[in-house]
Amino acid sequence: MNKARREIGKAMPKVDIVIEVLDARIPGSSSNPLVPDLRGGKPFLKILNKADLADPGATGTRHLENEPGVRAISIQKNKAREVKALLDVARGMLPERRKGGRPIMAMILGIPNVGKSTLINTICGKSIAKVGDRPAVTQHQARIKAAKDFVLLDTPGFLWPRLDPPVCGSRLAVTGAIKDAVLDLDEIAFFAARYMISRYPAQVAAQYKLDEVPAEPYELLEHIGARRGCLSKGGMLDLQKASEVFLRELRAGNMGRITLEWP
Repeated sequence: MNKARREIGKAMPKVDIVIEVLDARIPGSSSNPLVPDLRGGKPFLKILNKADLADPGATGTRHLENEPGVRAISIQKNKAREVKALLDVARGMLPERRKGGRPIMAMILGIPNVGKSTLINTICGKSIAKVGDRPAVTQHQARIKAAKDFVLLDTPGFLWPRLDPPVCGSRLAVTGAIKDAVLDLDEIAFFAARYMISRYPAQVAAQYKLDEVPAEPYELLEHIGARRGCLSKGGMLDLQKASEVFLRELRAGNMGRITLEWP
């Protein structure tokens, strides 16, 4: 991640516009606090990706446009026309560059697993960037010709050295931005379960066919374990398996459109 930051800083002088891909379910927590310093005063387009997984009541963009030269839009990954229109939005932020000359150079940034590579492939209409449902798929910078007048500088997804406040790290972990191998999945599942019980009890009840949603995270995971066969010998709850199932279904949108932080 330190290497990625150095490479981004080195390439920034050649860039006309910075595009940061955010997770619409956690727009604040997925916004890299290092980006403002790295971009300087260059035009800045924030993209709330995965809006189809986010609570529509929380997917506003106005609060993200509180600085000069900043635009924010939300997109749904399954709407190719919406994704491809991003280039026109970026062009509109650089009217002087539309008069000819060299192509617009746009640096595209984003945390791991935010859907940056899928976005690039949709814009280009073909598979160019490596895609994977896990963090850290993109390993090196790459220049990608998105249109005659538009080049994307794809960068590896990286997190910042200190996640502050700590709840920011928990939200990133719930959405899959941090590798499960380095997490205490039980702890993350408890965090997510507590939030879902509080904010989206009806969706939890529908997903797991519950007449009444438990008040405590462990009780919910017990129900999930029984429903999904996450039991060890003797009928005891396998907390690790139940946590994995719960987080996998939450990330996939099986419980409907949810947002983990609100404007």
